[in-house]
Parts: sequence; structure tokens; C-alpha cells
Amino acid sequence: MPKTIVNPPELAKPVGFNHGILARGAAVLFLAGQDASGPDGVIVAPGDIVVQAERVLANLRAVVEAAGGTMQDVVKLNVYVTDRAAYKANLKPLGRLFRDHFGAYYPAMALFEVSSLFQDAALIEMEGFAAIEEAA
Repeated sequence: MPKTIVNPPELAKPVGFNHGILARGAAVLFLAGQDASGPDGVIVAPGDIVVQAERVLANLRAVVEAAGGTMQDVVKLNVYVTDRAAYKANLKPLGRLFRDHFGAYYPAMALFEVSSLFQDAALIEMEGFAAIEEAA
């Protein structure tokens, strides 16, 4: 399924995300907010945003793969954090995590700092959309 990266020259060059992705001929998967819950519903690694981000991405991967897609089918991610400064302080290890899950591909992304998430120990949550090629 063709996806076209859209980064207009009049916008700042994106680093670690793309401004837009045009997907044609795809089924849309709506990804619910995933936090760092393990299979037991308990948040892993309280206080560690990097370890929690790894779990969040693994949870997203499970949903995308269950729908027949890959992480490269994710076209939009909203990232919610309770501490933007902690996120920014960990950009290098977080960048490695994103590359581990997405390769050289980056979805369109936005970061939001929020006062809290549903589970008190959650530091990060992600939700978004995937465009998965429909079977012929």
C-alpha cells in the first residue's frame, strides 16, 4: 500500500517524526491509548519513562500486529506524558526505542504534557491510527 511522506518545504525539517503521511487504499485501525501496563494490568517500571515507553510501544505493536499490520503502518501517534522535561531529558534513549520499533520510518506525531493519566503510576501513553493494506 503506497504511503507518501508529506513534509512541505515551508515547514521546519522534522526530526523523529513526519509532518504528514498520505495513505491510499488502506483500512484504518484506531489505536486506543496504551500505557505501560503489563498483561496483569499493572504499570511496569514506576518512575522510569524510558522503560515505560518500551512497554507502551510493545503494547501498540501487539494491537497493530493482531490487526494484520506492522509498526510501519502506524501513520499517526499522539504521545501523552506527565513530565515533558523528563521526556526531553531522555530523547536519545527514547529515539533508540522508536527506531527499534519503527526502523527509519516515523509516523506523524504530537507530544502533549498532561497533569495525569488514568493509572497513577503511568508516565506515558500513546494512541493513534494505522493504515493497513486491505487484502485483495
